[in-house]
Formats: sequence, C-alpha cells, structure tokens
Amino acid sequence: MLAGVLVIIVLARLALGRYGRIVLGNDGDKPEFSDYSWAAMLFCAGIGGGLMFWAPVEWAYYFDAPPFGVEARSTSAAEWAATYGLFHWGPTAWCFYGLPTIAIAYPFYVKRVPFLRFSASCRAVIGSNEESVPARFIDMLFMIALLGGAGSSIGFTTPLIAACISRVTGIDNGFALEVFAVFLCVSLFSASVWLGLRKGIKRLSDINLGLALGLLAFVLVVGPTVFILKTSVESIGLMLQNYVRMNTWTDAFSDSGFVETWTVWYWAWWVAYGPFVGLFVTRISRGRTIRQVILGMIGYGSLGCFVFYMILGNYGLSLEWTNALSVTAVLGEQGQPDAVVAILGQLPWPDIVVAVFCIVTVIFTATTYDSASYILAASATRRIGIGDDPARWHRLFWAGALAVIPLTLMFAGRLADDPRAGLKVVQTATLVASLPILFVGVLMSYSLLKQLRLDHDQA
Repeated sequence: MLAGVLVIIVLARLALGRYGRIVLGNDGDKPEFSDYSWAAMLFCAGIGGGLMFWAPVEWAYYFDAPPFGVEARSTSAAEWAATYGLFHWGPTAWCFYGLPTIAIAYPFYVKRVPFLRFSASCRAVIGSNEESVPARFIDMLFMIALLGGAGSSIGFTTPLIAACISRVTGIDNGFALEVFAVFLCVSLFSASVWLGLRKGIKRLSDINLGLALGLLAFVLVVGPTVFILKTSVESIGLMLQNYVRMNTWTDAFSDSGFVETWTVWYWAWWVAYGPFVGLFVTRISRGRTIRQVILGMIGYGSLGCFVFYMILGNYGLSLEWTNALSVTAVLGEQGQPDAVVAILGQLPWPDIVVAVFCIVTVIFTATTYDSASYILAASATRRIGIGDDPARWHRLFWAGALAVIPLTLMFAGRLADDPRAGLKVVQTATLVASLPILFVGVLMSYSLLKQLRLDHDQA
C-alpha cells in the first residue's frame, strides 16, 4: 500500500518538474507512432484480457462484501461497488507501470544503453556491466514475474473465451474447449509477434481498440443509458473525494480482509507486470518527453479502463439493482465466466454481442502475449539498438513458452478435480514473484533520480 503512495509521489515529481521536458531520444526525434497507435499499444499491452474478465462483474464482489464496514447490498454498497473497480484499474495502477517505463527509457534512449532489459533501470547503482551478477539476477526476477503474471492473466481469460464460444456455437463447455481457446490465442499472438511491431502488434492493437469502443458504444446506447451515465459520474466523484483514503486504507480496525483480498492483490499484480509494460512502452516511446509518457500512460490507461468499468460494470449492476438478472446468484452458482455471458445475454442480439465480446477478449489476450513475447526476446538478446527488433525465431520461441503455462495449470486443475486449482497456484505465484520486484523498484527509483541529478543538476 505504501508503495502505491510512493510511486505516485515519484512520478508527480518527474512529470511536473523540470525533468519532465527531457526528450527520450535525440532532441530532434519525433514520436515514432501516432498518439492513437501509441495509446492503443500501451493500453492493450497493459490490461490484456483480464479487463474483459473483471469489468462486467467485479462490482458484484464488492456489493456482497463492501469496504469500510458498509452494509452489504445497501445503497452505499452499490455506490462503492461501482467505484472500487475504477480505483483498482485507475491512476495508481498505471503509476506502477509508469515508473519502470521512465527508469528503463531514460538509459536506453538518452544514455544509449545497447540492450532493452529491466536491469538497465538500476544501471546508476549496480554499474554498467550488463553481465554482472546483480544485473543478471534482476533480469531473472523480471522474467519469472512476467511468466507468472502472464500465466495468471490467460488463466482468467481462457475459461471466459471458452464460455463465450460455448454460448455462440452450442458446444459443451469443458476442458477440451478451454484448450482450444488457448491454442486460438496462441496462434493469433504467434502470428502477430512473427510479423513484428509495426505489421503485427501495432495493427492488431489498432483494430482491437476500435472494435472494443464499438462494443461499448452499443452497450451504452441499447442499455440503461441514463443509469449508466449517472452511476459513472457518481463513481468518479466518489473516487476523487476518497482517493487518498482508498490509497492508504489498511482496514486496521475491522480487519475484514477486503484490502488484502483486493487492493494488495491488485497492486502485486501491477508490480509483477510493471517491468514488462515498462520495457514495451519504452520500445514505442522514442521522441516523447518524460512528461508526455507519464501523463499519457496514466491518462490514456486510466480512461480506457474507466470506460470499460463504467459501461460494462454499471450495466451488470443495473441488472442486479432492478432484479432483471441476479448476477450475484449466477456468479455464486456457476462461476465468473458464466456470469459475464449471462450479463451479455440480456442485451439485444445476444449471440452477436457475445461473439464480438469473445473476439475482443481473444485479441486483448493476444496483444498482451505478443507484447510479452517481444519483450522476453528483447530481454534475452545481448545487443539491440534503438528501433531494432529481436530475431523472429526468438520471439516465436517465447510465444510458445508462454503458452505452456496455462495449459499446464489447466491440466493440474483437471488432476485435482478443481478447474480453479491451477489458477489459485499462479495467483499465489504472482504475489510471491512481485515481492522482490517491489524491492528492485526502490533501487530503480533511486538509480533514476541519481542519474537525472548527475546529468542535469550538475550540467
């Protein structure tokens, strides 16, 4: 929780102070990608299919077990239920992504470090030898955290994709369909990562963002538009009024477990993903200033997540509030993927809506994984220059390696006769993997500020 507060303070100093004017690259460099493509790529890499998994139904958990000792299923519980998802996917989360981005981008573009690795962020402290034991250890921690975090993400989305396919096609939902869903995602992100950054990842991100916005616009228009808009405005206001409290609430007196179950777990997830997103956004941010990168990541990233939660989440909440569908009952009896499909099934032309939702989820998953494959390959490449890509075979190797994790977890769940067993393991692994990354983050912050002072305060 303290790490969330500190990362906000550090980024505020970088973005709003004189360091914010520093260009990541040569002074004459222009941004390599348009604002739309840059925002689409960083958003798709940062949120993956997990947003599609949580946005429609996360409110339901808070509605039944709200924070701050509020009575369950009350009006106050509904207000907090519509708000806390925005908080968990909002500015603090994207600050966890923004700090490693600047810490990696500055040495890569300004100091001309000839490799794209997480250890570059600590260069001013551990030294310039990229083959040293501390550097190799930091990079190893990053790769473990990324593999664990990526496995957790696809572990969420695979059952959701399978449930959507089952609804549209009528095929029985089971282990075989989930395996098919994994291979569908793997095939798409393998093709994308083979084509490279511009022809594959950029194009896929552009298409998916447009498709997702179209889906959201449809839900807003045909759903309870006034309820969605009123609840959204109220949620934004409630979060702004209580932002400091939500960032520092540790539940010391009631000890309800809300903070540990949700906020701490979410912060650990963002920490585990932070170096990966930082490396990827570094690669696409040449020519932008430190201020533009920080404010763009927090602004575009938070706004994108807000729109999903405000439209899909508040639509689901409206069904529960008006007794049109007991989402919480479906969630408790059948599980989260079926609850999401049930919510979408209340819209006009439900099969088409579920099909589009499935396509968006598959592409979101693929855009996260092709970005992860790209960054893993870049991190394992000895030398990579500005604007260069790692070898195709290397990118494809990591795409295959990432696919092994969810398949193994699903098989473990089948052996345990509990489909969620493997997912529970990887959630724990993500929490464990994020802890050393948190300590590296302290070292990374000190290294970045030290390098900026040496380069600019004494110039």
